[in-house]
Amino acid sequence: MKAVGYTQSLEISEPNALMDLELAEPSASGRDLLVKVNAIAVNPVDYKIRQRVNPEGEAKVIGWDAVGEVVEIGADVTEFAVGDRVYYAGDLTRAGSNAEFQLVDERIVGKAPKSLSDSDAAALPLTTITAYELLFDHLALKQQSEKSDEVVLVVGAAGGVGSIMLQLLKSLTGATVIATASRESSKSWVQELGADHVVDHSKPMAEQIKALNVGEVTHVASLNNTHQYIEDYVEVMKPKGRLALIDDPESLDVAKLKQKSLSLHWEFMFTRSMFETDDMVEQSRLLTHVASLIDEGKIKTTVGKHLGKINAENLIEAHRILEEGRAIGKLVLEGF
Repeated sequence: MKAVGYTQSLEISEPNALMDLELAEPSASGRDLLVKVNAIAVNPVDYKIRQRVNPEGEAKVIGWDAVGEVVEIGADVTEFAVGDRVYYAGDLTRAGSNAEFQLVDERIVGKAPKSLSDSDAAALPLTTITAYELLFDHLALKQQSEKSDEVVLVVGAAGGVGSIMLQLLKSLTGATVIATASRESSKSWVQELGADHVVDHSKPMAEQIKALNVGEVTHVASLNNTHQYIEDYVEVMKPKGRLALIDDPESLDVAKLKQKSLSLHWEFMFTRSMFETDDMVEQSRLLTHVASLIDEGKIKTTVGKHLGKINAENLIEAHRILEEGRAIGKLVLEGF
């Protein structure tokens, strides 16, 4: 099968940072599905793994967003059949989706939204799981249609996770949503996706948020630069509020949270698959839930740019765009 991978960690400017490969096609067993990959999306985790993880021996295939067709099932599979069209983010500890065929555990797979093309659906799994788990598992927001007194601040809202998070907030909660964005294009994007208010995170945020007169912030979804904004969060948050993050600050002074009894939560969407947690199947369920919301017209894809076929040249460009912080929405590729 065709695949894209690497044999050593290199800067994206190096010729062999990613390479076109020919690999053996895997076979399904146990609870695994063998999926023929039709489209993929690229996420910051892709370049972070490429930069940090040196393969031992064989080439490493990365990629954690895919849409495809089930072509074989393991003996213990109960929820899917050959021919099903599925979408998923996969498992960080296994071979990724930058390949024609991929094995994936059925418990982290959902049936793809019927109303979306393969490339539009590929934009969603990793960011959807991340956003959903952060909002409803960690921040413990209530799913309700009535207006609530919750005020949610989403920092870094124009990126892949923020783009689906804003829509989940507007579709499934009654919260007032404050998004941050610093460029005009980003501001327009987050407003289109449902933000009630937009503030500029390149300027002091606390003053801007207080000027909105929407009350104290009850929940914060910090999607980047948490260490830079932690004092702003403490200033604007309501006592006993919840702060959840997905980034990797080298240091974070959590003692600042004590006086207001603020709780701190980390979201890492690969935890369930990496440790095969008892509730691993919740990822399948939430993907199915979001697929229904999409087919009902309540949520739309977050594709920012389609970069063409799945090959080393186009994936190198995707990694470059993400490393430079130039992406708005998701980067997708389709077909081999």
